[in-house]
Amino acid sequence: MRKKIGLLLALVLVAAGTMACRDTRTLDLGGGTPHLKIVVGGLEKVIYLPAMLTQQLGGFKQQGLDVELLGDTSGASAETALISGEVQGVVGFYDHTIDLQAKDQCITSVVQMANIPGEAEVISTKKAGEVRSAADFRGRKLGVTSLGSSTDFLTKALAAKDGVSSSDYTPVKVGAGQTFIAPLTRGEIDAGMTTDPTIAQLTTTGQGKVLYDLRTEQGTRAALGGLYPSTSLYMSCEIVNRYPEVVQKLANAFIGSLRWISAHRPEEIAAKMPQSFAGGNPELYVKSIKDSIGMFNADGKMDPAAAQNALRVLASFSKNVAPRKDRIALDKTYTTKFADAAATKP
Repeated sequence: MRKKIGLLLALVLVAAGTMACRDTRTLDLGGGTPHLKIVVGGLEKVIYLPAMLTQQLGGFKQQGLDVELLGDTSGASAETALISGEVQGVVGFYDHTIDLQAKDQCITSVVQMANIPGEAEVISTKKAGEVRSAADFRGRKLGVTSLGSSTDFLTKALAAKDGVSSSDYTPVKVGAGQTFIAPLTRGEIDAGMTTDPTIAQLTTTGQGKVLYDLRTEQGTRAALGGLYPSTSLYMSCEIVNRYPEVVQKLANAFIGSLRWISAHRPEEIAAKMPQSFAGGNPELYVKSIKDSIGMFNADGKMDPAAAQNALRVLASFSKNVAPRKDRIALDKTYTTKFADAAATKP
């Protein structure tokens, strides 16, 4: 009996070890139709519009892919899902690839959809006279989607440029949409970094004013000293290296949507999106697309100078990135080979 128990225990331990060592960097090829889960740091945000648009246009199916889009509240939790192997890709900000490399994780952007953030620091109209620049962030409560998100990174970057430490203000996790609008109008936060359609809702009602507009190239260069890559499809280096054919199909689908965006008006783009994204106000949704749509490129390629500026900006405040700035290999944080190949397709 003791021998049987010992043998059973040994088998359990072996099975547990196998489970623990199981490689999560694999794809379900589904008998020829790869199944992928891609988490998006806010499906209804205009900055991530290409993800759902690709689904709506049938781009994934045209490439022979079965893609499941999962919504999340922030890039910080999305990257956690990627690292754990729960998903195979993230549509989120490029800056996470640099931050993660500083933490010894190899993540790479395979489609770079925008080289400006598409965000804005919005100040409560009631506090507009008190907060005129990031120099006035001291002692304030500032909204971000979550700690460790790109909205958090951008807020710290703006503050650092004006000599304000992240310890001089209080970041508050408020998400986006109504969870951002409510605390701003109630005075629970003084300002915050957010995106359209939240920006459009606040500025149209007069409840908020744009302090820093990172939805334009001019505003981004003025605030951050250059371009700052944002929306991208990033994946683990293992997946990219192991399944280049599948990654190429994803790139083809996303870049096809970027080309479609560049050839259509905001009204036409809005008409392709789920009706629920308009939140019951189609005209406001069209405005939010019109205000932000200029952020997207049509080729899915990274601007190398923009990547360098992102590293410089992150190193200006990040305790993770700053000590390792000179050892960050930017060529591992993005690749243009899939976009280059997609450019040859009609």
